[in-house]
Amino acid sequence: MNITYFRDTPGIVLDTSNPVAVPLGEPVAVASTTSVERSDGVETGVWECTPGRWRRQIVQQEFCHFVAGRCTFTPDGGEAIEIRAGDALMMPANTLGIWDIQETVRKTYVLIF
Repeated sequence: MNITYFRDTPGIVLDTSNPVAVPLGEPVAVASTTSVERSDGVETGVWECTPGRWRRQIVQQEFCHFVAGRCTFTPDGGEAIEIRAGDALMMPANTLGIWDIQETVRKTYVLIF
């Protein structure tokens, strides 16, 4: 059995912090992550991002649950999705769109390869 466990996801200290890859203005958002890549083709972790706006492609299918903050995701050709703490999303592989973080967000996620 391969159990991955993250205790206290709202308060966990994250490993890495980097500016987002394709910012769309100021401020440039900074994302931080702690994750585990498993041998069964699944990655799971905790991700946080400071306020800012940027373009991103979600390469793998992703399920995520937001535990803090407020943001909007607007998929290419789709309607804006307002996201708040407590919300969950399932995004198909290769989803393209714009993230607009209004209040630092933190989410748990599962990527399925």
